Amino acid sequence: MTSLPPLREVIARHGLQASKALGQNFLLDEQLLGRIAAIPGNLKDAEVLEVGPGPGGLTRALLRAGARVTAVEMDRRCLPALAELDDAFPGQLRVIEGDAMKIAAETLFDGPYAIAANLPYNVGTALFVGWLSGEAWPPRWSSLTLMFQQEVAERIVAAPGSSAYGRLAVLAQWRAVPRIATKVHRSAFTPPPKVMSAIIHVVPAAMPEGVSARMLERVTEAAFGQRRKMLRQSLKGLPNALDALAELGIDSARRAETLSVAEFVALARALTY
Repeated sequence: MTSLPPLREVIARHGLQASKALGQNFLLDEQLLGRIAAIPGNLKDAEVLEVGPGPGGLTRALLRAGARVTAVEMDRRCLPALAELDDAFPGQLRVIEGDAMKIAAETLFDGPYAIAANLPYNVGTALFVGWLSGEAWPPRWSSLTLMFQQEVAERIVAAPGSSAYGRLAVLAQWRAVPRIATKVHRSAFTPPPKVMSAIIHVVPAAMPEGVSARMLERVTEAAFGQRRKMLRQSLKGLPNALDALAELGIDSARRAETLSVAEFVALARALTY
């Protein structure tokens, strides 16, 4: 295993402090980072996208696992620390300075790739939804291993009828399989966030036939946009939605959180044309 200085030493030497504006919280427990890097399975010679590596804690764990890492970092203060990892793992690390929200991940790789990241809290959900979106399926990514606030992670894996169940659960579950791989105590971070965190692992599944991903997004956006209202109210602005409910035998007096993922898929299929 490549010998590297402790992360705390790297942070101190480069004068790095986690930026609240960038949603940063640095994870320094190297044993935990090693376990996170192991969640996707064997990464030997695998292409991995990491977003927001910061001082490179997870990056070094991924590199030690044998991955070829493409790290996208918009905080240029962290670039010298990442350059040290490039020296320690020749040919394994590519660092791109930029905003991951403005970079199409698939343009960075010629073949399949995994995504692993301690996502900045302020853009994590938006990036996640983006990776789940699009008509092309299966995606180029083979798996997602992502750190979220525990509350967000529970929303991703939530079951119908629960208070956490909503649009994020449907978008994550209708053609992929998400699970909470491990929970992470706030004390593992510097500085400690106010909330607990969890690692979500997602693998693609078969996409139901005859369904437009964009239509499903529209249906869930409308249904959960007014989640306290009955479907007859929340979906009335979506053309033909109320007729589709009747045809499918879905009671329009129900609320969005009571519909299963399969029922949302059936509704989107009925409206796809």
